[in-house]
Amino acid sequence: MATIDTQSDLRERIGRFRVLIIGRANAGKTTILQKICNTMEDPEIYDTAGEKIDAAVVKSSIKRGNDDITNEMVFKSNPGFIFHDSCGFEAGSEEEFDSMKKFISDRANAKKLEERIHVIWYCIPMDNPSRTFQRSEEKFFSECNTGHVPVVVVFTKFEALRPVAFGEHKKQLQGLAGEERSRRIAQHVEEVFTNTGVWDRLCDPKNHARPKCYVRLESKSFRCICPVSELTWVIQDMNKPSTNCDTLLEHTTFALDNEELRLCLVSTQQSNLELCITCAVE
Repeated sequence: MATIDTQSDLRERIGRFRVLIIGRANAGKTTILQKICNTMEDPEIYDTAGEKIDAAVVKSSIKRGNDDITNEMVFKSNPGFIFHDSCGFEAGSEEEFDSMKKFISDRANAKKLEERIHVIWYCIPMDNPSRTFQRSEEKFFSECNTGHVPVVVVFTKFEALRPVAFGEHKKQLQGLAGEERSRRIAQHVEEVFTNTGVWDRLCDPKNHARPKCYVRLESKSFRCICPVSELTWVIQDMNKPSTNCDTLLEHTTFALDNEELRLCLVSTQQSNLELCITCAVE
């Protein structure tokens, strides 16, 4: 584990851990950021000059489609994170998409590590299984070159697949005991997820950007097998006040190729002691 002197040195050279979060409206992005920073408060927003921006002004700009991806969101509960929100290009604006592409290119190739974006969280809601991969996802993954910046896909509202799975196999599930019934539904949820084809499309070799891994977040937690790593892990319940997005932090940490950035993230997050221990052992 990094010593106090090492952490201080990392802070001096890297500054704060910088995340670009992308996703459609109502994909659950704000909830994720709040869980990461252990707060229910809204973030403070700053422009590129470090001047604080009135939240009402920002909301008004977003409604008019004039949001600025360069603005920095910082939560008082954990100012070690800086977040950028891409909201805008998902609605189909070519200008917003070009602005987002330029931002990623500039920040992925910035000379100073502290000015780079360190990871991209791409949120895809699963509440409409037939439309998981839309034009916005197609444009981002086929046209954006993220360089060395890893992309972690976050499938939100994953619980929406459960009633679909239940409806497709209702007759087979009748009469089963509770535990066996839950196990079968979980299996069928995996089938529904696979049949959406979203993961295959995200990982298409023709894409410029391809995700390093994915995380699934929902409102009812249960154990499942991750088809990427073949490891058993828990889908986190985002409705519980105690939920802290540990799974997302873990996957992000190990998606980072730069050891210094790993240490920076581990020392910045304040909720996952096991992650600190794991990184110390490695």
